[in-house]
Amino acid sequence: MTFLLKFLIMSVCAILTAFIWRDTFETESLRGARVLVTGASTGIGEQMAYYYARFGAQIIITARRENVLLQVAEKCLSMGAQKVLYISGDMAEQSDPARVVRFAVDKLGGLDYLVLNHIGSSPFAMWDGDVEHTRWLLQVNFLSYIQMTSAALPSLKQSGGSIIVVSSLLGKMSTPFAAPYTATKFALNGFFGTMYHELAMQRANVSLTICTLGLIDTESAMEKVRGYTNITAYPAAEAALQIIKAGALRQREVFYPWFTFYVTLIKDWFPFFTDLIIQNFYSYEP
Repeated sequence: MTFLLKFLIMSVCAILTAFIWRDTFETESLRGARVLVTGASTGIGEQMAYYYARFGAQIIITARRENVLLQVAEKCLSMGAQKVLYISGDMAEQSDPARVVRFAVDKLGGLDYLVLNHIGSSPFAMWDGDVEHTRWLLQVNFLSYIQMTSAALPSLKQSGGSIIVVSSLLGKMSTPFAAPYTATKFALNGFFGTMYHELAMQRANVSLTICTLGLIDTESAMEKVRGYTNITAYPAAEAALQIIKAGALRQREVFYPWFTFYVTLIKDWFPFFTDLIIQNFYSYEP
């Protein structure tokens, strides 16, 4: 494929993307919506909880630390949420994902939005052969998402609801220092990409949005990459808002920041140059 043809294809994609992702979001569409947000004690999940609160939703938030959840819940109430409840849960435990969903469905009388955002902690470092850590991370970052989706689907089908999966650019392309994390995000994209097609083929009135994020300026992310890269990080609050909008508009996929969409295209069309750029974005001293 010639460079000119690739450029023309990318230009057409840009125009189509701008049209499909035009902002028609109305905050009133979320008033009274029954929402479960995971990983809601800090970072993007916490910011999503605050936005849903401002929009007048009914919210269940979950994470491991109950004391922090209490603080987030109190702030959500002060911002205008119709209802806020919290439940602590460890997504590495086999029983917790379904338990959290049952709690949300029972307390809210159903579910309109399942927002899967939680992640387990993983070192930003060269692969060291720790298979058990990768196994644990797959449970937290991937298998628990499937467990929660399975538990929530009956309620979501009744309400015509939405599944929102927070993924990463690292679920579409590989970079150094994040092998276990990258594996879990590739797994998410593969599984939920298939589920999107299957829900459509079954004519299930459930939307599924996959969110591809670049580097976000959460405290945990900044601590990990410090000294390894100077890649620009983008605000968690803005990422949270874009995720919520995409879910409310029932979009197939959303990219934040916007240029990550083009990064995924360039990666496949110019792999040699992309690999060189990636390796030069990171610092490593053996």
